[in-house]
Amino acid sequence: MKGVFYSEKREPFVLFRIDNAAAVCYNNFAMADKGKFIVFEGTDGSGKSTQLRLLSQYLQGKGIPVFETHEPTASHIGEVLRACMSGRMDTDERAIALLFAADRVDHIQGEGGMRAKLEAGYTVLCDRYYFSSFAYNGGIVPLDWVIELNRSAMELLRADLTVFLDVNVEETMDRVFRRTERERYENLERQQLTRAKYFEVFERFKGEENIAVVKSEATKEATQAKIRALADKLFGGKI
Repeated sequence: MKGVFYSEKREPFVLFRIDNAAAVCYNNFAMADKGKFIVFEGTDGSGKSTQLRLLSQYLQGKGIPVFETHEPTASHIGEVLRACMSGRMDTDERAIALLFAADRVDHIQGEGGMRAKLEAGYTVLCDRYYFSSFAYNGGIVPLDWVIELNRSAMELLRADLTVFLDVNVEETMDRVFRRTERERYENLERQQLTRAKYFEVFERFKGEENIAVVKSEATKEATQAKIRALADKLFGGKI
């Protein structure tokens, strides 16, 4: 089934597709043999982590097993990346892009990784995936090079749905500035460029990726209602 998802009252530019799949019964709900893979994207302070947790609670309440994860991961590679993000380690942007690509493939293929969880029937909710690399790294070093770095990840595992939380950058930076620590990309100019890069790559990959741009509402509950509607469609309206 193909259709257009309207996240707000404006013309959409991304296509939301749901592919038919054979289903089996799990806890009285019809599910695909493999779990669904849903990615949350957005600029810093957009509320991704909060919305991911709310969706996880909703799905688990419907009897759907969920595995929550994030990038960078908690692996040794992820630890190095967090040191780079925090400023404890200074390195070239190309090195950071390479580290993210390596962490991502390990995240997919490693023991207990995302593919294993999906094959075991879990729905995987991931805070950031390769579109983050395209938007952040690709706004500093050549985008085509960053895409090629992530080609293996794209071939190994694509999201069934990528949710981009679209929030005014000035608002998100107000949230970021209230934190006790700041990270590598957390300044207004960089976040504005990152948001623009997201939309550039979404346009580039429309038709290849299932992307929904969700305009953040005044309350997290209102935003979550939009995301739950997307999840319901992804599961064929059976949750």
